[in-house]
Amino acid sequence: MEKKLLKRIEALRKRLNKCALSRNLVDSEVVEVSQQLDGLLNEYQRVSTYKQLSFW
Repeated sequence: MEKKLLKRIEALRKRLNKCALSRNLVDSEVVEVSQQLDGLLNEYQRVSTYKQLSFW
């Protein structure tokens, strides 16, 4: 699951970079992709934290 999440994060990061280079940073598409990326990063953080806590 973690690897799949990292692949999705990387794909969105690339998409965000591409959008941000060709559009204004407050453009609705840039903001939407950024919010999606934030959500995935938060999910990754939760998964990583849970994994570390369940180890103990």
